[in-house]
Amino acid sequence: MRNSLVTNWWALVLRGLLGIALGVVTFLWPGITFVALVFLFAGYALMDGVLSVIGAVRAMEAHDRWGVLVMEGVLGIATAAITVFWPAITALALVLVIAAWAIMTGILELVAAVRLRRLIRGEWLLALGGIASVAFGVLLAISPMIGGLVIAMWVGAYAFVFGALLLFLGFRLRSMGRTHITGAFVPAH
Repeated sequence: MRNSLVTNWWALVLRGLLGIALGVVTFLWPGITFVALVFLFAGYALMDGVLSVIGAVRAMEAHDRWGVLVMEGVLGIATAAITVFWPAITALALVLVIAAWAIMTGILELVAAVRLRRLIRGEWLLALGGIASVAFGVLLAISPMIGGLVIAMWVGAYAFVFGALLLFLGFRLRSMGRTHITGAFVPAH
């Protein structure tokens, strides 16, 4: 699995950049309309899901574990589809869809981090991202009617923090790939 993770470091970097971009856009235009937020979130969830599926396919080709990545990818794609095909859903429904997605994705990331703890350094970043996802989802679930502007800012803050964590993890994996010597994995110290 470590070879697959190290060689696909770019997918985490791309996911991180998407999250950071979503966070920046949300903070630059805090008065973003609800419809724009719906489609912005759908685009993010779709790209996150597609990149997870790509990572799963590459892991499968390398005969590594790929189930969690597939589940996370399908979940992201399904969430994007629900969001796009029902754009007139109420604010409450959208908030609950986002909350469920964040909680489920966070749990899958925590599971992946636990499985990776002996294979790579920096798995704590994925665990921290999972904790941030679960916390964000729980916050949304317990106070879904706080208002569109506050929710937009929460989404932006979450996306930025989570994106930064994925970006950092991706670059750590990239540097770990440079420590391969004649096919053997040598952890960076």
